[in-house]
Amino acid sequence: MLVLVAPGQGAQTPGFLTDWLQLPGAADRVAAWSDAIGLDLAHYGTEADADAIRDTAVAQPLLVAAGLLSAAALGAVSEIAPGAVAGHSVGEITAAAFAGVLDDTAALTLVRKRGLAMAEAAATVETGMSALLGGDPEVSVAHLEKLGLTPANVNGAGQIVAAGTMEQLAALAEDKPEGVRKVVPLKVAGAFHTHHMAPAVDKLAAAAAELSPADPAVTYVSNKDGRAVSTGAEVLDRLVGQVASPVRWDLCMETFKELGVTALIEVCPGGTLTGLAKRALPGVKTLALKSPADLDAARELIAEHGA
Repeated sequence: MLVLVAPGQGAQTPGFLTDWLQLPGAADRVAAWSDAIGLDLAHYGTEADADAIRDTAVAQPLLVAAGLLSAAALGAVSEIAPGAVAGHSVGEITAAAFAGVLDDTAALTLVRKRGLAMAEAAATVETGMSALLGGDPEVSVAHLEKLGLTPANVNGAGQIVAAGTMEQLAALAEDKPEGVRKVVPLKVAGAFHTHHMAPAVDKLAAAAAELSPADPAVTYVSNKDGRAVSTGAEVLDRLVGQVASPVRWDLCMETFKELGVTALIEVCPGGTLTGLAKRALPGVKTLALKSPADLDAARELIAEHGA
């Protein structure tokens, strides 16, 4: 059984769309998306520097566009035939498009509004996120709460992401939880999936109310609790609420295991989620779509593990 997953913010790197835009029809598709949302995705995906694409209002639509573009290079989702789809943080909007809940333009319109709302919320107080590598989850969570930080992403495979003010994160760097090997600052511009993002929830809810979601055509696994969601309305409700609540990717991977996953493909810019899967899902074949050079290997995996 094949699972198709989409990464979240922080996975972007300068120029990562360059090679993808050389594929037939890709530049035209991205140009149409850019016109629809008022953001030059080709520029940000090929020419902009790391600081420019770190901007939440830019990074989020750029990541969703990259995921949709790289998946489309493999064919329609019905041809890929995944047994389930899921996304980490903003990647859930990409996954909603894979599942047919939203069409590509609706997904990009929603994520553009999400990015703007979250960037505005992040501008009120200087906040950020750091990954904790290693350690016992219960010990780490208790330590984070003592420092006033939120365990915003519980990713499994020995990784938790802490979020809060820069002062709180500095204190964490000086006082790591017992057993944690390393604290790594992430390339994000705010404390996502925490109470700091509460002002963005109402704006995203208003944007979601303008959409007409379809029910998922394939199993859609929500990172709120790892549960499969069966209606488009609930998918949208969860997409709205998750900006201010923790991501439980560990529970998503537990669900993949229960569903009988044998292979996992992570769309562009892949790498983060496949790394977690290699540690948490031993025996499952993984592939990250980092460039078009990975497409042939992905097609082989689809032929072997697709429905």
